[in-house]
Amino acid sequence: MTDGHLAVDSGGSGLRVAVGARGGGAPVPRVSREPVRTGARGLDPGHLMAQLGPLARAAAAAAGVDRITVAVVGAAGLVALGDALRAELPGALARELGVRTVALASDAVTAYAGALGFRPGAVVAAGTGVIAVGTDLVHWRRADGWGHLLGDCGSGAWIGRAGLEAALRAHDGRAGGSAPLLARATRRFGPVPGLPGALYPRTDRAAVLASFAPDVARCAAGGTDDGTASGTDGGTDEGTDSGTDGDPVAVGILRAAARHLADSAAAVVPDGPGARVAVTGGLLRLGDALTGPLEEELARRLPGVPRVPAEGDPLDGAVRIATGLADGSPALPAAPGMLWVTSSGGG
Repeated sequence: MTDGHLAVDSGGSGLRVAVGARGGGAPVPRVSREPVRTGARGLDPGHLMAQLGPLARAAAAAAGVDRITVAVVGAAGLVALGDALRAELPGALARELGVRTVALASDAVTAYAGALGFRPGAVVAAGTGVIAVGTDLVHWRRADGWGHLLGDCGSGAWIGRAGLEAALRAHDGRAGGSAPLLARATRRFGPVPGLPGALYPRTDRAAVLASFAPDVARCAAGGTDDGTASGTDGGTDEGTDSGTDGDPVAVGILRAAARHLADSAAAVVPDGPGARVAVTGGLLRLGDALTGPLEEELARRLPGVPRVPAEGDPLDGAVRIATGLADGSPALPAAPGMLWVTSSGGG
């Protein structure tokens, strides 16, 4: 009988799953585009299992795995919304898939493991929101991740909100406004007087705000009013490559975002030799208009700490943690709200 491990990445875009055989073979992935529901008890373990069970069985069959003994579930929102998962998911995995060891991890932890593996350092995971985590392999440090109303400074939602504020300033004739950002906001959302009514009732406000971040990046890189950017092939949602002749307000927004991201990295990087820092997440697709200032700010805030590219994504991190648990090799430290491990399908 071939034993295997299950890795899960649960986030705002859905569920990604990979099953690998112990001792060899590339993990077999499966994907669901339906995000796990949240309710009064937080993340819904029943809804997660309804999707995860069929995906895990299909991936196990394709990987030649007869029995899944270890499962690692990395979930966005685990800290604030994970009580029901912690209470019910280990038992459900034991009943339905025969899993004996379950690890529930913050998506920040799986992002860390994907980016740096089991080495000391700091990782900034930046997308619609942002969170930074660091470890010396004994203790965890965390910065930000407080959501778009209280934090997530430097994130896509933060950049988009700052860009829309500058657009509204231009509309009003107040100082600090940006006519290019006003033009882009009007093109994307319609007449700006209707923006508050269209935005405030939305339950996905953070994602809507973040949708404007690429427009800020294009303006910072010299984007024109027809939606293109100078020196580019038309300006896609992935941002641009130039920042020399851009709108100064947009340039300032991205410079401020870079400072916030570097501040978060500096807050969590561990002391001692061997630490390194990586930045991961979809925000990097904004291009040089953001990544250039970010490199400068990281060098200024963390002199002597090597900056390395992320080796993988959160699903890769879940696979690494699952493999480590299955093999009994050193892994990342367990801590409340970060990484929680239970055996024999119970708590």
